[in-house]
Amino acid sequence: MNFAKKYVGLDVSKEKIAVAVADEGREAARYVGMFAHTEKAIRKLIQTLTKEGATLEVCYEAGPTGYELYRLLTRMGIECVVIAPSLIPSRPGDRVKTDRRDALKLAQLLRSGELQSVYVPTEADEDLRDLVRAREDSKENLLRSKNRLTKFLLRHGISSPPGVRRWSTKYWGWLHVLKLNSSIQQTVLQEYIHAIQEEMMRLERLEKRMAQEAQSGPRASLITALQVLRGVALITAVTLVAEVGSFLRFPKGSSFMGYTGLVPSEYSTGQTTRRGATTKAGNRHVRRAAVEAAWSYRYQPALKGNLLKRQKGQSAEVCAMAWHAQVRLHEKYRTMLGRGMNKNKVVTAIARELSGFIWAIACQIEKEQQTPAPLVS
Repeated sequence: MNFAKKYVGLDVSKEKIAVAVADEGREAARYVGMFAHTEKAIRKLIQTLTKEGATLEVCYEAGPTGYELYRLLTRMGIECVVIAPSLIPSRPGDRVKTDRRDALKLAQLLRSGELQSVYVPTEADEDLRDLVRAREDSKENLLRSKNRLTKFLLRHGISSPPGVRRWSTKYWGWLHVLKLNSSIQQTVLQEYIHAIQEEMMRLERLEKRMAQEAQSGPRASLITALQVLRGVALITAVTLVAEVGSFLRFPKGSSFMGYTGLVPSEYSTGQTTRRGATTKAGNRHVRRAAVEAAWSYRYQPALKGNLLKRQKGQSAEVCAMAWHAQVRLHEKYRTMLGRGMNKNKVVTAIARELSGFIWAIACQIEKEQQTPAPLVS
């Protein structure tokens, strides 16, 4: 029996999977072949590779095919990692890219330990992430639909009445009674209006479902706890939880800040240290949510209105963190702005530090959830 370990590289596409294997040692990886991207073919492949008793370590690149292959292999008891494509080492001048070459390269790099894996969300977290991103898509579609209508009116020299704010109730009333010269133009106008209304209803349905998840979903307690922070209301809290998954996977706050891509880039050599623009690495959805929330800290610290309602029922420790964030981040905003710094850069710095408070509160809640309840005698 051969109990040696085999390192398997998979180049995964929609219909096919290219497979390469690197055995322990220094020999070059060998190409196994191309297989159908079906559960039956994958199970047969794994059975073939392990028939001599070998153990497998499998990897493939994160991509549009998602994590179903990872979950299938994990259920089969196979060690599998999903690789960050942007962090795969590459040789300068290597301009030939094929499925076979990619699979061989992955197998060899996996054996040498040079690949960086990504976090694989649970199925529940992925469901919540899909909901959040569907809402973002709906927001983008709504903006495009509104822009199409306003540009249509502009092309025909039609302006809204003076003093009527765009997309207000009065504006909608004006649109519904607006009469154009051509019946074709009138049809186009009605279709543009209908497209906007459809997207608004879709957005409302998605946000309603997000509110339900925040109240009774598997991550409800964490979503509710994050809302004690100023600027972090329902949509922002659900976005953060859905995109990050587990905050405990970051050993410290600075690691989470790096994940947001809000830390400055750096080029240091010898006695020279240079810091540039933010890295913009990691998750862009988290980064955008943090920056949007950071704008709230330009106002004086206060505890009132919706923020006060969101803090009801939360622990004193979590609420104290939120208040400390208000005081510290507002003071930092005033200080940096007083030095003449650009407002957008100041808000980016506030967002970076705010992400540290988000991480601290989230880790506190996740640790409490992991701690078993004391036995009652």
